[in-house]
Amino acid sequence: MKAVVVTGASTGIGAACVSLLVESGFLVFASVRQDSDAAALTARHGAAVIPLLFDVTDAAAIAAAARDVETRLDGETLGGLVNNAGLAVPGPLLHLPIEDFRRQIEINVIGQLRIIQAFAPLLGAGGPRRGAPGRIVNMSSVAGRFAAPFLGAYATSKFGLEGMSDALRRELIVYGVDVILIEPGMIATPIWDKAEATDLAMFEGTAYAAPGGRMLKWAVEAGRRAPGPEVVARAVLRALTAPRPPIRIPIVRNRFTDYTLRSLLPARLVDWLTARRLGLLPK
Repeated sequence: MKAVVVTGASTGIGAACVSLLVESGFLVFASVRQDSDAAALTARHGAAVIPLLFDVTDAAAIAAAARDVETRLDGETLGGLVNNAGLAVPGPLLHLPIEDFRRQIEINVIGQLRIIQAFAPLLGAGGPRRGAPGRIVNMSSVAGRFAAPFLGAYATSKFGLEGMSDALRRELIVYGVDVILIEPGMIATPIWDKAEATDLAMFEGTAYAAPGGRMLKWAVEAGRRAPGPEVVARAVLRALTAPRPPIRIPIVRNRFTDYTLRSLLPARLVDWLTARRLGLLPK
């Protein structure tokens, strides 16, 4: 039975990945931060899921989890590492507290590398193990290709993850470990309930108060109408099992208008269209 580590597995995309991988015959090591989430996973999936308790910012806890997985694998190769854990910090960059920006990068970029460094030897990037090399699947976003206003910190983290993944993919060729990026657009998960409760009070009195409110309202409404996390889970399964998976797997409703067209239009035109829609044009 192939084994896979999935981070951020308590809800949303991570939970959907765990469910589909279990259905597909994988043993899943699922990382969560709360004992209650670990109990819920084992109650739902039984022995097919082994919870790992750690936060992506806790190096000691990650190292302990990697040692636990290594012991349980007993010399076998880990089949995959799905880096799903992360968060989005909203707000205009001009007024975003540096502490919030640093937290965004710490979790979405540094935390991902910290996990990769801990588990890569189990994937085959190190000493000899029994079985073919595993794969790394990094959960990026269309925001890793196109940066939207008020999501600058998040886009920065995902652009960073994209660059890091490209470098890793080329560096890990020597070990036969592949790196695949998943790039979801909007997905209907509990994140939109949290987003709706976002406090924009700190931006009152700035030029971004009204446009930020419009952006938040649009995002919440569109997010709740979006496809469910199961579509992302299917892409993750493809990344882990296809003989030669794409380097990037975008998940958008309309590939041309929601993904390809943005790269074809002049950047200044995209800027103007975005500013007009949100009310960011000069008076």
